[in-house]
Amino acid sequence: MTHTTETTSDQSLAVRSRDLIRQINALGGHVPQDLLAFAARVFPAVVFWQSARTKVDGFSIKDSTYFLFEHVYALPLIPHAPAAVLATVAEHVLPILLILGVFARFSALGLLIMTAVIQIFVFPDAWVTHGLWATALLVTVAQGPGRLSLDHLFGLDAGKAKR
Repeated sequence: MTHTTETTSDQSLAVRSRDLIRQINALGGHVPQDLLAFAARVFPAVVFWQSARTKVDGFSIKDSTYFLFEHVYALPLIPHAPAAVLATVAEHVLPILLILGVFARFSALGLLIMTAVIQIFVFPDAWVTHGLWATALLVTVAQGPGRLSLDHLFGLDAGKAKR
């Protein structure tokens, strides 16, 4: 009889544990999708914006930026000077658009391409960091900016992408 009682007690514990896990998991379903979409836009945008601000002094690109693009960030297909200008402009414009949710999918795609270039050609050992950026940016590319965006306000985004 003790064996049956232990088995029943173990089964009851397993059922209670499963129910508790289900309840905890169900809490995740209450996180608003628009909040997730907003976070997926804002956090990588801030990273790129902060990087952009280190490349300029006022409205001028710093000499050190050109030096870095020539010696550290050297790309195989684009000369260092145009690459420095393109990256600096993109890192200023795309994050602003992304945070506001204007042309959000395009902006996220642009930053995703920049992330891939950085990962492949500049810092290949930083795949964990770049993977996190890419994941957030892919959420925006695939699902759109959500309702907390100017794209949604102006009817420029059709909502979630079809899966």
